[in-house]
Amino acid sequence: MTSIDNSSEQSLDVVLVGAGIMSATLGMMLKELQPELSIAVVERLDVAAAESSDAWNNAGTGHSAFCELNYTPEKADGSIDTSKAIKIADQFEQSKQFWAFLAEKYQVTGLSRFINHIPHLSFVWGEENVNFLRKRHAALTQSPLFKGMGYSEDREQLLKWMPLVMEGRDPSQKVAATCMDMGTDVNFGSLTRGMFHLLQEKPNVAFHFNQEVTKLRRKDDGTWRIKAKDRATGDTLKLRARFVFIGAGGGSLPLLISSGIPEAAGFGGFPVSGQWLKCVNPEVIERHQAKVYGKAEVGSPPMSVPHLDTRMINGKRELLFGPYAGFTTKFLKKGSFLDLPLSIKLSNMRPMIIAGLKNIPLTRYLIDQVRQSPEDRFASLKQYLPEARFEDWELEIAGQRVQVIKKDKKAGGVLEFGTEVVAASDGSIAALLGASPGASTAVSIMVGLIERCFPQQARTPEWQAKFKEMIPSYGVSLHEHPQMVEEIREYTGRVLNLMAAEPTEAK
Repeated sequence: MTSIDNSSEQSLDVVLVGAGIMSATLGMMLKELQPELSIAVVERLDVAAAESSDAWNNAGTGHSAFCELNYTPEKADGSIDTSKAIKIADQFEQSKQFWAFLAEKYQVTGLSRFINHIPHLSFVWGEENVNFLRKRHAALTQSPLFKGMGYSEDREQLLKWMPLVMEGRDPSQKVAATCMDMGTDVNFGSLTRGMFHLLQEKPNVAFHFNQEVTKLRRKDDGTWRIKAKDRATGDTLKLRARFVFIGAGGGSLPLLISSGIPEAAGFGGFPVSGQWLKCVNPEVIERHQAKVYGKAEVGSPPMSVPHLDTRMINGKRELLFGPYAGFTTKFLKKGSFLDLPLSIKLSNMRPMIIAGLKNIPLTRYLIDQVRQSPEDRFASLKQYLPEARFEDWELEIAGQRVQVIKKDKKAGGVLEFGTEVVAASDGSIAALLGASPGASTAVSIMVGLIERCFPQQARTPEWQAKFKEMIPSYGVSLHEHPQMVEEIREYTGRVLNLMAAEPTEAK
């Protein structure tokens, strides 16, 4: 990927800050909708997808709500709220449709290899948790999006689904699991780089790496002036754009605040870091072929839901357990310890203090996680892998997440665990904040952003037709259309090569 001349200010239609999955998705969509648009991508590191989108940093490897128990909370009356799970499952189907569209249109067979078939399981133990999982299964399978989800309390069946999880387990322990065989594993780093490769082949697209955005200012004519500093040479890059998207992961919040738009007032961030235990024994890795998710500890953030996770990373099968949460004041893995203190302004100080006071259990949880010894982390692993051996696992540092803190009329300030798009009233600038489910629902998030920031164009027959071409279920609730669910899954499964029982190499 190459950059164009930096010596003078360049006028563009669109500037995308951050070379991650969100910018890649938005850039490809906008180019499909309006091919003549001029686009520049500005990234502070020297490669794309090296922060939150990187496979080692991203916990969202195909979040489709098949196995994530925190997406289906139990209500006060004991019933299961499936609304969030259904929404996320629908959004993930939209993502697969867009990826299939790109793979088919551009005849890029390798583009489909970032995604692999891998069963998604939820696993619990104890009477209370088993009752919850049973009710969850009954509630979810009312939706066509969860058709085919298996449920079992039979130990022989569970042994077939996840042998390493069951071997050596106390026979008196009450256990249960659900299994969605059509689950997937997604390498979002590979996907991001693949989409940027397609984008760079298009006219009027430029990439500027190793450039840290230092200034965002709206001009009198409504355009935005962006200044960036080359981290190697110190040279200044000057860009002017009609629309700016800030998709810089944890780095989005400081840039949004610096933009000065009224809509950014009151937003703050709470950084959470992560770690994995990575298996280094090939024999163990080969014997586990699933994503097995459990229940999060009380007070823990969603990104800390424990899971024993089969991945395909850089063409190699990997097995991870975690993530273990931690705390740092950095907003990015390769950020600065000053990120958090510098993000505190008069406009967001009150919401941040109130949210902090209301989330003391979370603070205690993070402190406990930071204080964990290697033996403590291994003890958590043995709950899921009873016969695990200490020497088969090593610590791997994961990525950074910045949870959203925002103003709330009633509460004063609240800590959010989802993703949020913050946009100027005129639609000239937008930023994506937050984490889970993040990358897995990037397509749906970017469609919503386009409709919000390009409202007139989005309503035209031409753009509406293109949306339907890129995402056949656009504008339709798949939950309410069982036949369409089957048709779309057949299409995406065929194009993305998801029919195989064994994961293929992801390159």
